[in-house]
Amino acid sequence: MKIIDKTIYKLPESIRNVLLIQLGDIGDLVWTTPSIRAVKKSIPDSKVSLLVQEGFASLLEADPSIDGILEVKRPYGSLFHQMVRQLFFLKDIRFRHFDLAVDLRLGDRGAFMAFATGAPMRVTLYHPEGLPFWRNFLFSHGVVPGVPVYTCGAAEQSLGILRGLGIDTDDAVPQLWISDDTRRCVREILVREKANGFRQCISINPFSRWSYKEWNPDRWIEIINWLWRDFSIPVFVIGSRDELPKVDALIRRCDARPFNFAGKTTLAELAGLLSLSRLHIGVDSAAPHIAAAVGTPTVTIYGPSSWKDWAPPGENHRVVLPPMNCVPCHQKGCNGSGRSQCLDELDSDQVKSVVCEMIEKSPVRHEQTLMNHFHQDK
Repeated sequence: MKIIDKTIYKLPESIRNVLLIQLGDIGDLVWTTPSIRAVKKSIPDSKVSLLVQEGFASLLEADPSIDGILEVKRPYGSLFHQMVRQLFFLKDIRFRHFDLAVDLRLGDRGAFMAFATGAPMRVTLYHPEGLPFWRNFLFSHGVVPGVPVYTCGAAEQSLGILRGLGIDTDDAVPQLWISDDTRRCVREILVREKANGFRQCISINPFSRWSYKEWNPDRWIEIINWLWRDFSIPVFVIGSRDELPKVDALIRRCDARPFNFAGKTTLAELAGLLSLSRLHIGVDSAAPHIAAAVGTPTVTIYGPSSWKDWAPPGENHRVVLPPMNCVPCHQKGCNGSGRSQCLDELDSDQVKSVVCEMIEKSPVRHEQTLMNHFHQDK
């Protein structure tokens, strides 16, 4: 492995066909979009492809900077079936003849995928400690970061690798695009759920993949009822299919009946739905990242995880932090419990105060319903 360390490196002029490997979660994928734009702009006439987890491709399929998206295959079925699927996938990725493959994370699978491409230039973050020794043999180049790994903002974690290759951008704000087909599907969903006649809505994601990031459900019920009672704003509750039972249970306890969109959209449709929201309120999960990337103001509740690394940037986005000295502790719950005391005790009035400020800053278009608003913004 050739080490690229704090020098002005110039990519070979032969580099045109580029694969970026991002096998992280949805938030990681959203924060990779500045890196995708940087590659497209920095390498003339380049063809930029992306390798992501299975099921994630729809979120970026409308991005004009991306020429192709590949999804790694999840293991299911018999062992023979899994082997056949993986062999066909590896054959496909090999025959695309990538000139450059960049692994934007430090996982083993991304390293194997980079090696499987057969690209003459395979790049990773050079991180000699804490990783298997064999990993370096799968790459041709390693970039020494300008700052310690994973101590910078989410976008910088990818851009820090690319800067070592002479690829850079002044625009590190994530952006997601919505296709016309997705807009049409969202309009159909709104009609089916009888949610298309409202002039405005506020979206909420009360749950996370990790329970230690979640706020007290009783507080969410209070917020939902308050939004309808004091502002006459309907709430769209979103979440994954796995979170549907928890969302159902929460909605049944609300006096105001919010709309339940948990598990009813693809990732692309979720982005389209969030783009209609006047404001998105949620815990640290994928939804605030998606909402911010489609231009929707956000209020995000953080506890043990670091808002400095992950919160959407800009004046249209606010964070709410529990008033405890231990925040953020970077722990998965207090004393291994899977629950965070700081979030359980966070007062709803603190959240209401920030939400009020953001509602005043984000006026609604009074002449339109959600559906024709979406149609005219196309």
